[in-house]
Amino acid sequence: MKRKVAALAVVTALTATACGLGSTDAGQTSTVARAPELAADQQVSIVFESYNFGQAGAWTDTFNELIGKFQQAHPNIHVKAQKPQGNSPNPATDTISSIQAQMAAGSPPDVAQLGFSDLDFTIHGLGAKPLDDVVGKEAVQANFDGAKYPYAPAARTLGDWEGKTYGVPFVFSTPVLYYNATLFQQAGLDPSKPPTTWAEVQQDAQAIKNVTHKDGAYLDCLTKTAKDWCYQSLVRSDGGRVLSEDRKTLTFDDATNVDVVKMAQNMVNTGSTPKLTQQQGYEEFARGDLGMILETSAIQATFTKGAKDKWDLRAARMPSFDGKPTVPTNSGASLFVLSNDAAKQRAAWELIKFLTSEDAYTTIASKIGYLPLRTGLLDDPNGLQAWAAKNPMIKPNVEQLARMEPWTSFPGNSYLQIRDGMMDAVEKSVYQGADPQSTLTAAKNQAVSLMPGGGK
Repeated sequence: MKRKVAALAVVTALTATACGLGSTDAGQTSTVARAPELAADQQVSIVFESYNFGQAGAWTDTFNELIGKFQQAHPNIHVKAQKPQGNSPNPATDTISSIQAQMAAGSPPDVAQLGFSDLDFTIHGLGAKPLDDVVGKEAVQANFDGAKYPYAPAARTLGDWEGKTYGVPFVFSTPVLYYNATLFQQAGLDPSKPPTTWAEVQQDAQAIKNVTHKDGAYLDCLTKTAKDWCYQSLVRSDGGRVLSEDRKTLTFDDATNVDVVKMAQNMVNTGSTPKLTQQQGYEEFARGDLGMILETSAIQATFTKGAKDKWDLRAARMPSFDGKPTVPTNSGASLFVLSNDAAKQRAAWELIKFLTSEDAYTTIASKIGYLPLRTGLLDDPNGLQAWAAKNPMIKPNVEQLARMEPWTSFPGNSYLQIRDGMMDAVEKSVYQGADPQSTLTAAKNQAVSLMPGGGK
């Protein structure tokens, strides 16, 4: 009977997550007491949840290496690293539901890696702690300044809300056009001149398909699994938005959004783009059977391994819409402290500092391909200079950083339903032939009631 009652309590709490477990008014943020420094012999155990532990190969291996180094440097802090609970093909999509389930059971992780599009809810729904309060604003800014190399200015405030730092930006990429130079040559194209506009992408993709009988181009921006970071970049680069700047009005059915979806739909209809899932897109490009893919650099290690000694992998900046400057948005995540325990908060901060240090970024960039947020490392002979020289594919990301805009998070407790509804409409239009305008408008109208205040 006790077990049944406990199970019922968890189910009841989980049901509440549909409306936002632990939610607060969107205009309120928490203030917490300063966490004291740990004594040298003070033993603390913390749970670190990261979707990188749910990804095989370079991700898990690299992060296990980093956790091992951290515990050698901090023998008094034991870190239990875990992946999010869930079975999604992309473990990053399980992060919020995983933490909600653990909150319902009374045992959330102490520190977590959460996406930039989750920022609003992470603060107001999950109760992320303001780091300016936990360890002091001076300590937070000193970490951004670094021992030698500061954070890139565009990255420094991505985890801020209403003047306080809640999350330390950790890993991210802007959209990069990876391409198979071998297929370009076989199709009679000049691999030293990758396409710079979407019209050119479609033209080159058609040439690759017609001559080599391989697939042309895949945009990993157009499915619900891909989330909306890359889709937002497409829309912003065409002059639009998915959400108004005052965060009060959904705009993802306006003319710009419709035009972007029509462009992608046309690429599918003409055979320039294959109908693939995100995972299929990864695999086909890595095999050398796809000419181009617009993708995060997080997958670069997979592509490099697939191309080794088989075909020529290169990278270029995100293509533009004719006559318009590109506006890259960022993928990735920040690190947040969720624990209510002062000692665990301080231990979590030590882990965050370590994972965002110069040494950690040297490891993360060189072994995975993520953009090092301490970009000065790329010019350091003792840092990433030699690696960058051998890996020119980092250049498009670095060049796009100066023009980058943040990945916008939707407001309210139902933000995931809003985002997924939008991307479901995009996916249906692009890959299933639905009418873009009516499909996006139907999704927008349904999402309006999910906005704070019911769209009023």
